[in-house]
Amino acid sequence: MKRFVLVLVALLVFQILVMGFGLKEIRPGEYYNLSDYERLTGKKITKFNEAPMLKEMVEKGLLPPVEERLPKNPLVVTPVKEIGQYGGTWRRAWYGFSDKWGPNKICFEYPIFRSNDGSELVPNVFESMIVSPDGRSFTFKIREGLKWSDGVPVTTEDVRFWYEDILLNEEITPSISADLRSGGEVFKLEIVDDYTFRMIFKEPNMVLPWRITKSWVAGTSFVVPSHYIKQFHPKYVGEEKAQQIAKENGFDNWWQFVQARCLNSDSWLRNPDLPVLFPWKLSRRTTDTMLVLERNPYYFKIDPEGNQLPYIDEIVHYLVQNSQMLVFKAITGEIDMQGRNLSVADLQLLLANQEKGGYRVIFERQAIGSDVTLWFNQNYEEDEILASILRDVRFRQAISLAINREEIWQLVYHGLGEPRQASLIKGVKYYDPEWEKAYAEYDPERANKLLDEMGLTKRDSEGYRLRPDGKRLEITIEYPTGVFTAWDDALQMIKNYVEKIGVKVLLKSEERSLWDTRNQTGQIQIAAWWFDRNSDVFGDPSLLLGYRTWAPLSYIWYNQGRQGGKAPEEGTDMWKIYELYDLARKEPDDQKRDEYMRQLLEIHKKNLWAIGTVGALPQPVVVKNNFENVPEDFLWDDPLRSPKNLRPEQFFFKK
Repeated sequence: MKRFVLVLVALLVFQILVMGFGLKEIRPGEYYNLSDYERLTGKKITKFNEAPMLKEMVEKGLLPPVEERLPKNPLVVTPVKEIGQYGGTWRRAWYGFSDKWGPNKICFEYPIFRSNDGSELVPNVFESMIVSPDGRSFTFKIREGLKWSDGVPVTTEDVRFWYEDILLNEEITPSISADLRSGGEVFKLEIVDDYTFRMIFKEPNMVLPWRITKSWVAGTSFVVPSHYIKQFHPKYVGEEKAQQIAKENGFDNWWQFVQARCLNSDSWLRNPDLPVLFPWKLSRRTTDTMLVLERNPYYFKIDPEGNQLPYIDEIVHYLVQNSQMLVFKAITGEIDMQGRNLSVADLQLLLANQEKGGYRVIFERQAIGSDVTLWFNQNYEEDEILASILRDVRFRQAISLAINREEIWQLVYHGLGEPRQASLIKGVKYYDPEWEKAYAEYDPERANKLLDEMGLTKRDSEGYRLRPDGKRLEITIEYPTGVFTAWDDALQMIKNYVEKIGVKVLLKSEERSLWDTRNQTGQIQIAAWWFDRNSDVFGDPSLLLGYRTWAPLSYIWYNQGRQGGKAPEEGTDMWKIYELYDLARKEPDDQKRDEYMRQLLEIHKKNLWAIGTVGALPQPVVVKNNFENVPEDFLWDDPLRSPKNLRPEQFFFKK
């Protein structure tokens, strides 16, 4: 009893000092605990409804009533326009498992989430979050009565199992993310009761709430279906049985099996038995050419009239090989709603076929500082002479000055967006107009002078510059196959511009998973990727810290608690990037934290590790004429998990 009273007192103290959590007024397309919604509106929701297909299952005794499937305090989703109607199949297209983040960004549920614009934290799987004033202690409450898609209750046992048997198991988790460490130590877990737990860090970890709005372990953070995974874990079934199960399923070791079938970001797309918390789950009707997702009868969200979400019965992703096939499906009316893998380069075709295809094109706002962006790998080592050239800021400045952004803007992007350097877009925190223009003018004469200053004055018979060892100066730009038509066109133009200043360019397009592997192992000289994630560079600094871009091996070193990968040289600007972010992430004072972030961004501006072309583009979204509740002019960015911030669970087909 004494312990219970102490816990209550502690919670009350924390609540007085809680970090901003939950919205204070009703807005369309947002998330509210039922208790908060009723308090803000004065309206009581006492009766719950369900989709006809689920009602039929209840009547047949195949499902419990909807009241028993929902948690005690469900999450209310306010509709963007109107209360929806049940039914229908949402058709989309994808490139296969290399495009797994298409379905993931529709379905994944996170412990807490962001408001539509990303500026505020809102409840989701967890109904409450309490942060101590020193930023060291985080108390979370799981929704009481929340259930996995197989009907099993979600409790703190799912958290304890994740912490002790997944996170701290060195076979499954050989390295632990920096997000879960502070002061060189992994956080301590305290289980308060069946639904409440506390994470305690050695030092402040102010970034944690923002990080868990997009982190995943089996599609969420901290919570995994322990009742399902235990049947494959040696601690619960013995080493011999766990190994036997793994080998019967084609794996050498039990932890490889558990990782692949239960914990990877695509496990739920491969394993229909894996319990999830998503609005839709994998259907056994899935084939090699068609990914089918069916409604989850235990989903924890409702609309303001008590209707259990989602409205739509199922989602089907049809396999396509490239962007041209995807656009063809769109213009022939075979896609109901999709923005992913569409770009402004497709606009002419999309707009011309709206009436014939029975759809409309709407626009969201990309929080992307540059679409096609050249990221110069500072960890590249396969050719030391070329590596030293890539590390010379004058070389990067020269390449940037050689690019005619105005021409790319007009010819490839049809004058949409704006020609700019890879930098944060207007309207987001830390926007810097000087960075936007840094070395972004077209000045091939100045570019040539910079290369001459580097000593690269000798040329071969074709006019290409020679390296110090006498070989032709040649760089390779690698990018994922079939991302967008615009990328092929823009990169070909970049190749032509750069070759005019005497640098030979090879363009290498490869399948996304291969590109990912080569990138993250530091094998790529220059990677073409977005300069995205502009909406929250504190909560998601991954690109600024080198993930999959300018320092992939140093990012691994940093993210693994300064182990493995490749450490930057102490005292260099690269080293300072990680030092400054460490200071920012543990700084409770907002103003001091902002100053650290501005210093970090100033180093990026100075070094030009990323070279941009055209950014601040609109995101075209194809929407069938009878597909409703899709908002327009919302931010579209990775930290927001777009289109998750558009609230897909409240989309519906109007009859």
